[in-house]
Amino acid sequence: MIRSAPTPRELLEIAVEVARDGAATAHRMRAEGVSVAATKSTVTDVVTAADRAVERQVLDALRTRRPGDAVLGEEFGAGPAGDGGVRWIVDPIDGTVNYLYGLPYCAVSLAAEVDGEVVAGVVRNVATGEEWTATAGGGAWRDGERLRCSTETDLGQALVATGFGYDAGRRAHQARVVAELIPHVRDIRRMGAAALDLCLAAEGRVDAYYEKGLAAWDLAAGGLVAREAGLLVTGLSGRPPGPDLVIAAPPALFEPLHTRLAALDASGGP
Repeated sequence: MIRSAPTPRELLEIAVEVARDGAATAHRMRAEGVSVAATKSTVTDVVTAADRAVERQVLDALRTRRPGDAVLGEEFGAGPAGDGGVRWIVDPIDGTVNYLYGLPYCAVSLAAEVDGEVVAGVVRNVATGEEWTATAGGGAWRDGERLRCSTETDLGQALVATGFGYDAGRRAHQARVVAELIPHVRDIRRMGAAALDLCLAAEGRVDAYYEKGLAAWDLAAGGLVAREAGLLVTGLSGRPPGPDLVIAAPPALFEPLHTRLAALDASGGP
């Protein structure tokens, strides 16, 4: 028997509680010392013991609170399909390299998806405790403050965040795109955690963001925060956001940024 899905607010309450506990574990493990446990796509694409511990903790917590739900996690992949109508998408530590080096720009990201639509999400910075939340139709928030995206209208004055993949060929292509884009914007920021980049764009601490190669766990919670703050979050040429490209920009900046990125083949390369 399929249960009716809870409200986005109810799902968010679960997500916030679970993400806070996960972030506390990551913070404690970082203080105790952290090392590389494994690598994934390349030798620079690292996994720490904390990534695995936090994801296992999140999975156990969700199984206790919502035993009929499915879960998609970065480290352990997709669990069995549930009958609850809800799928949770978790990135236990977004910005693992920053975490490894002790840079304060990494986060636990957790989103709830109902019938293929992300309806609730939380991103919590492990180092600082900053926390961004959103529900579908309910707005984006940080520390009780409703978030609104940048009001910048001139691409030439826009601070644009981006990121790079781990494959050397992909990085080379992305570097060429940045080199051609940077004369047309205020500046570029590359901080190393996609979920946090999307949240910063949501509150106008950067004006826009784009990146190739995002997985579902990179995008789910931060993408909802960005959309609920008024950003357009899409791929190129009307395609949905995904591994090929994600663009998150205010309406006034979206078209000029999209035009530049399309001309530069930002979704191309390896």
